Amino acid sequence: MAESAPERRPVRVEARGWGWRHAGRIRWALDGIDLVIEPGERVLLLGPSGSGKSSLLHALAGVQGEDEGEQRGQLLIDGAPAGSVRGRAGLVLQDPDSQVILARVGDDVAFGCENLGVPRDEIWERVGEALDAVGLDLPLAHPTSALSGGQKQRLALAGAIAMRPGLLLLDEPTANLDPTGVGEVRGAVARVLDRTGATFVVVEHRVDVWVGLVDRVIVLGDDGRLLADGAPTEVLERQREMLLASGVWVPGEPLPIEDGADVARAATEPRPPILVGEQLAIGRRRGAVVRAGLDIALPEGRSTVLIGPNGSGKSTLALTLGGLLAPLAGRVAASDSLAAGLGAEPVRWRSRDLLTRIGTVFQEPEHQFVASTVRGELAVAPHALGLPAAEIATRTDEVLARLRLDRLAGANPFTLSGGEQRRLSVAAVLVARPRVVILDEPTFGQDRVTWLQLVRLLRDLVDDGVTLLSVTHDVAFRDVLGDHRLELVVAAETAAVQARGGHV
Repeated sequence: MAESAPERRPVRVEARGWGWRHAGRIRWALDGIDLVIEPGERVLLLGPSGSGKSSLLHALAGVQGEDEGEQRGQLLIDGAPAGSVRGRAGLVLQDPDSQVILARVGDDVAFGCENLGVPRDEIWERVGEALDAVGLDLPLAHPTSALSGGQKQRLALAGAIAMRPGLLLLDEPTANLDPTGVGEVRGAVARVLDRTGATFVVVEHRVDVWVGLVDRVIVLGDDGRLLADGAPTEVLERQREMLLASGVWVPGEPLPIEDGADVARAATEPRPPILVGEQLAIGRRRGAVVRAGLDIALPEGRSTVLIGPNGSGKSTLALTLGGLLAPLAGRVAASDSLAAGLGAEPVRWRSRDLLTRIGTVFQEPEHQFVASTVRGELAVAPHALGLPAAEIATRTDEVLARLRLDRLAGANPFTLSGGEQRRLSVAAVLVARPRVVILDEPTFGQDRVTWLQLVRLLRDLVDDGVTLLSVTHDVAFRDVLGDHRLELVVAAETAAVQARGGHV
């Protein structure tokens, strides 16, 4: 029998005056970073959206390519440049879609172990343990193309855990997970760290999820420099006001709700539906039904949240209601006022017709980008509508300012942080001023400040008569914008899913 691959020991991380900036960018995303992370330390890395947290993780994993930008100073793993010791770290990215490599779940988890030369028999033992640890209860032959966004996050984490790295790096690993999934992933990480003693760095806006598991908190400022560093209690309690001002989600700190203006509004009178789904069967491809028998109604001029466990079909339903996926059975029908003579079924409308009627923000923001600059991205829809240049400039400047993207107007969308990309994808839809806006995980990657700004912008839109549908696991978002709620419920006996709707 082949000898088992040895467990890799925890690593030491050292930064000496280290800085990084993307190619073509004037501003350094990170600059003058000096820190040491000792072997086995568990670190929660915090900071506002765009402060360079993801860039630091990429550099530690040795995947920050030289053609992507430039760096200065030193970033060392056990005394060697991080880029020269690739494989010592296991990295789970913000976008798990970008880490799915192979067509079957088991093969995908095994891929990293195969590259490390782990004996075959041990690989499959590790694969099973890793899938169990993250709660991904699927056959090894299950197609990765059939996974939801949350399931792909668990898959990516399982692949990293199976490699048993000396340095485990997680970039917002619970961002698109339901509450059960959040607990399972945290528990899985805790078990791995207790067993291996690996050095651990996690980037996460959900501070309360990880604060009990880490022994150190490091905070980056929006200037790319260290803002705070110390024990969790010391940083989160003694520097609370400074952290709140910089956008950090401090546990136990209530949101600044002003005179009830930001609270979900109870329905005082019935609203006619603007979109209706009748006996819908939904799926991403013909013959692969995800859910069937769904009856859905979106009340006009209300904010509706769509909730439910990972894999229940929320994103597929949203795309179907938005006219971007054809129903496998049943139909989606728009109200006469929304259709305005186009015919009742949005899936039959042209793209240009959808722009001012139904705007959809995908779960993966980079899937929507087509321009080379942020400003150019925002101008795509208005140009397609034939708006005059002055009107395009006015609309673009307005949403850039409202979503704190104005300083990034000339940047390439693909160089933005995950949170900045999310705000850009929302802005690119809003600039066309559609009557219905569909958002899939709209608050992904947002710090406390940008979350509040985004939520208030969406509330203003609803107050102006826009109909909103948001797929979300964000409890705070649901409480603020869940005027009307739909839940996809998995029935244990039949695995059928029914839509439950209701008002607050």
